[in-house]
Amino acid sequence: MIQFKKWAAAAAVTAMLMPTAWAQQSIKIGALNPYSGPLALYGTEVTRGYELAVDKLNAGGGVLGKKIELVRGDVTTPQQGIATVEQLVSRDKVDLFVGTYISAIALTASDAALRYGKLYWETNAVAQSLTERGLPNFIRSGPDSNAFATTSSSVVRELVAPALKKDIKDLKVWIQSEDSIYGTSIAQSQKRMLESFGAKVVGQGTHSSRSIDLNDSVLRIKQSAPDVLLQTGYVPDGNLMLRTLREQGVKPGAIVYVGTGDTPETLQAIGAEQLEGVIVVGYPRNDINESFGPGNRAYLAAYKAKYNADPVAPQGMNAYSGFLMLAEALTAAGSVDPAKVQAAVAKIDKPDSTYPTGFGTKFDKNYQNTRAYFTASQWQGGKMVTVFPKAAVLQDVTLKPLGRP
Repeated sequence: MIQFKKWAAAAAVTAMLMPTAWAQQSIKIGALNPYSGPLALYGTEVTRGYELAVDKLNAGGGVLGKKIELVRGDVTTPQQGIATVEQLVSRDKVDLFVGTYISAIALTASDAALRYGKLYWETNAVAQSLTERGLPNFIRSGPDSNAFATTSSSVVRELVAPALKKDIKDLKVWIQSEDSIYGTSIAQSQKRMLESFGAKVVGQGTHSSRSIDLNDSVLRIKQSAPDVLLQTGYVPDGNLMLRTLREQGVKPGAIVYVGTGDTPETLQAIGAEQLEGVIVVGYPRNDINESFGPGNRAYLAAYKAKYNADPVAPQGMNAYSGFLMLAEALTAAGSVDPAKVQAAVAKIDKPDSTYPTGFGTKFDKNYQNTRAYFTASQWQGGKMVTVFPKAAVLQDVTLKPLGRP
């Protein structure tokens, strides 16, 4: 009953706000990401994907006859997400929101957006709970944490076990994650899936993404002597984990990172030799087969032309694809009203390999896109090379040895 009243109140707010918002000459979209602090590089990269999509859409006339205007909202903590939503609605008069690099921020910001009757279109945050809440203003175009767990578990079974010359039932796996809803939701699903395959999960550990010392975590991993280490986290804690493994001389047969570990920042921090053979499960990269992800080469060219650099991380192309889906949803709905957009996306049905990431579009009852997937890449000679799934892999690419040098 409380939730119903909350949604009803949001609908009333929408009725009051919509006439004013729709009188604007552009569609203002609040882009919520960390633009300061330790994750600013990646929040900015996600928004670069939005910017490139906006350039493309505006060059074609915009959406619903209006140009799109992005309004950045710097969000580094869940609490700040609430305040920033309020600010962008009251000061900047945004029509809807898009985000987010951090799941914990998406959780609070989308709830705050609901109070103002604003659509929250999620492209990058993956926590399962975001869609399971059933909010009437929330839609996710990108994959969820279950997709991270599915892909990483499949990689362990289909790539790692054969490479280590072991049956999956003889494989010992340690699952490590940062301790927010992002990492723990993935870890829980990984454990369930791997055990269903018959793998032996010999231990699980969690740590803060802001940790400055992971020696205790690595000691527990060392004592369990796993064949495979699965690590889910962000860039700072992921890099610290790799450094601590090296310092303690811990060398699992294979290391599989989830979500991060595939960027120039990690290469610079860890070095090509230490990274050689590490597998990273993440968003599709620009080296995927063009038939798998049509338009990924065009995205890369547009990125280089606009920013005079190579992409920092694959999250940007995922954000780009998700923003194009948002534009299609708004067009189908003929409105920015959350209820109308949800009704419109429920009817959208596009096959796999429609977008540069290789995604299609088909939304379930919780408005989660079920045709959004992760891929796996491997560090080979200081470069990331896509190695999974087979349909995404370029010709002549092969899996290299997994063991640490």
